[in-house]
Amino acid sequence: MIYGHIKDLASSFAWLPTPLKTAVEHLRTTDFAALPAGNYELQGNDIRVQVIDMLTRPLADARPEVHRQFIDVQFLVQGAEKIGVAADTGHNLVFSDQLAERDLLLYTDVDNESTLTMTPGSFAVFFPTDVHRPGCVVDQPQAIRKVVIKVRASLLA
Repeated sequence: MIYGHIKDLASSFAWLPTPLKTAVEHLRTTDFAALPAGNYELQGNDIRVQVIDMLTRPLADARPEVHRQFIDVQFLVQGAEKIGVAADTGHNLVFSDQLAERDLLLYTDVDNESTLTMTPGSFAVFFPTDVHRPGCVVDQPQAIRKVVIKVRASLLA
């Protein structure tokens, strides 16, 4: 997992592999507040952009998730959100296996979870070994706008 702020992109994240650099550079140069919510292609099906408007929910109401084919680059545009994070130990109880259809594996719960607090401009990169539980409340439920850029993991090989 990588966590940072978009303002530090040039000074602290120049070492990122090209596909991830493409994703975070797109975050830095795009006005997502003006873009309609929806799905967009950045580099065909290899790098895709999701602009999401949602209401945050209690941590207990959100399912921890992992992806095997894609890396998530999550970016907060407006509001505040907590994201639960943990290493995928392979011992978590599966709630729903949607890997074949949506590259999504939901767990019932996860051990040794920490949380990140996302504020506007924050981004986090979740690899296939990183469990994450996005969209959780900071103080109380609130409307947020976030962007998730899906980067095909094999591009880093």
